[in-house]
Amino acid sequence: MNSKFIAQLGILILLQINIFAGTIRIATYNVETYLDQPTESRHFAKSEAAKAKICELIHNLNPDVIAFEEMGTTNALLELQGRLKSKGLDFPFWEHVQGYDTNIHIAILSQLPIIARQPHTNENFLLDGRRFRVSRGFAEVEIRAATNFTFTLIAAHLKSRRPIAQADESELRLQEAKILRGIVDEKFARNPDAKLVVLGDFNDVKNSASTKAVIGRGKFKLTDTRPSERNGDNSPSENPQHEPRAVTWTHYYGLEDTYSRIDYIFLSPALTRHWVKDETYIPTISNWGSGSDHRLITAAFSTD
Repeated sequence: MNSKFIAQLGILILLQINIFAGTIRIATYNVETYLDQPTESRHFAKSEAAKAKICELIHNLNPDVIAFEEMGTTNALLELQGRLKSKGLDFPFWEHVQGYDTNIHIAILSQLPIIARQPHTNENFLLDGRRFRVSRGFAEVEIRAATNFTFTLIAAHLKSRRPIAQADESELRLQEAKILRGIVDEKFARNPDAKLVVLGDFNDVKNSASTKAVIGRGKFKLTDTRPSERNGDNSPSENPQHEPRAVTWTHYYGLEDTYSRIDYIFLSPALTRHWVKDETYIPTISNWGSGSDHRLITAAFSTD
């Protein structure tokens, strides 16, 4: 029995244990321009050291499903899939969505079967009399987590905070967010008990207009899982209107030397009832920044 077979067998056993225990782990990770070759506007392929660090973090976490932002071509995704498989972590199911942006894309790797796909690649809107397209589109997949338990995962990467000449970046991001929320509302209109995960890089803080537009309000407001570091912080905020002062930042912006929370995992009301809070966190690893300027975040829910 060779070492590769033993490693794969170990992963299968872990997966079976997760399914038996009824716990599903999801994650999202902006992998900062994971290109296998340079493009016209992004002039560097991902370094071997960065790829190795990203692979290390994913392997250590062993998520059932992981969404990526800033993924390169399909070849880049399949290269990462193969790299993980060589370490004994097999994601046989995948999705790759290319929107208007021809450089970076949204992608998904899954250990669980993807039973339906509905990529959103042509959404557009008018702003100040000019038509714009949602730059990266949205990935939407339905995943079978157990015999009688499926959920829909929608991954997004909204407009960055970098200014552009064509329009105000915050207004562009808000319009993209409204389209995303419209997709979510369509799901609720068809099924008020829809089990939805909406995640990704939303490129703004929680109280921004765009993030609030995605979360929504009222009966179908999404739950912010707010992953944080497992560093022992557990005291509540002195201000009851504020969240606890846990370490929740997900992105480092080198130009300003700032840290902010702009990556999110949101759950629909029906899925919130299955949410496992203790298994929702930000994995920590040494030299995390050599892989990406974002940190991976993860949440879990029960299929019971």
